[in-house]
Amino acid sequence: MVIAIIGVLVGLLLPAVQAAREAARRMSCSNNFKQIGLGLHNYHSAYKQLPQQLGGTGGNLQGGDRYYRASDRTNNMSLSYLVSLTAFIEQQALWEQISNPNSEDLSNPGTLRIPAWPAMGPTATDETNRSPRTTTRNSSYKPWMTEIPTLRCPSDPGVGPPAMGRTNYGACLGDANRYSDAGPYSSRLVISSFRAQEIRAAGRGTFVARSVTKFRDVLDGLSNTIMCGELTTDLGDRDVRTKARTGLSPTVVQDNPLACQADLDPERPLFWLDGTRVVSSGQGRGYRWANGNALFSGMNTIRPPNKEVCTAFGATGLGMFPPSSRHQGGCHILMADGAVIFITDSIEAGDQNIGTVRRSRTGPRAPGSQSPYGLWGSMGTRAAKETIEEQLNQ
Repeated sequence: MVIAIIGVLVGLLLPAVQAAREAARRMSCSNNFKQIGLGLHNYHSAYKQLPQQLGGTGGNLQGGDRYYRASDRTNNMSLSYLVSLTAFIEQQALWEQISNPNSEDLSNPGTLRIPAWPAMGPTATDETNRSPRTTTRNSSYKPWMTEIPTLRCPSDPGVGPPAMGRTNYGACLGDANRYSDAGPYSSRLVISSFRAQEIRAAGRGTFVARSVTKFRDVLDGLSNTIMCGELTTDLGDRDVRTKARTGLSPTVVQDNPLACQADLDPERPLFWLDGTRVVSSGQGRGYRWANGNALFSGMNTIRPPNKEVCTAFGATGLGMFPPSSRHQGGCHILMADGAVIFITDSIEAGDQNIGTVRRSRTGPRAPGSQSPYGLWGSMGTRAAKETIEEQLNQ
């Protein structure tokens, strides 16, 4: 009888213990986000701007080089906002490894790489480059493979290959996705007048691809605008939040936020149906903290939190990239004033049948329009003049 009673008590206590542990992990996750917010504000105080999402070295590429191809001579302006932030989140030693030429080669321990990796590193990718002048795999560059504790949420169990260094915190790119993978640049990293006009209309978030943004640009108010959102990293399954559906045209993902819903498993809606075309195993959500493409270190406010990730063709920066988490019922977001707020999955997200705002569109998609995605979309725009009446930090 005593053993039976003890068994019942243990059965009652275990869920409470698990809940307490998750509460502690969630608080630690929130504290990491606060440190990132403080780092972003300190960075802005030092440089009078935010770190760029898709910034770095490179420009006017020659031959077969393109910004979306791997390189060990430059990073092709592909770095995430987190790279420049390292010195402001107690990672000065790592920043010094990145900002100077580096000869350490993980593929040949104990030997010096000749020539050395360039200052600010190569592209943060582990795929073999198609350029004939590059023969190495950039997973040999130690800084990009480093796991930074501040960038990891304890509730996320993802670890190890085929990921490089993971991150659970992504930059907010707003509520539109036109040229969110390129910004105002051509594939050779030359300023394009056409793309500059397009991204000026569609780049509505606190961060804009390959562009400088400042707190003065956040006309809606720092306390009303999302700066970053939480990400769930891929565990190697077909989770719709972490393994992106791909193969769609850019027009489809710009005109239809629900483009990938038909591929959800009706019996297990957090997973894709068998046979759905998804990205390769090395392109899981949050897999590369140093890579500025939205799949790895970005989010937008088109689809609500914890919904499916949907991309164009093999693109890692064009599509719907909602934030997500392993917490129950929602995820953390970092507001531009540094506040960390937990947003539920059920947040009001407007009309999901309307395509994203872009140049040359009219009605609710016209440049400068209020977000078609309700409260959720309006929180992602920095200067659309929406009025937010809800109390977000209850």
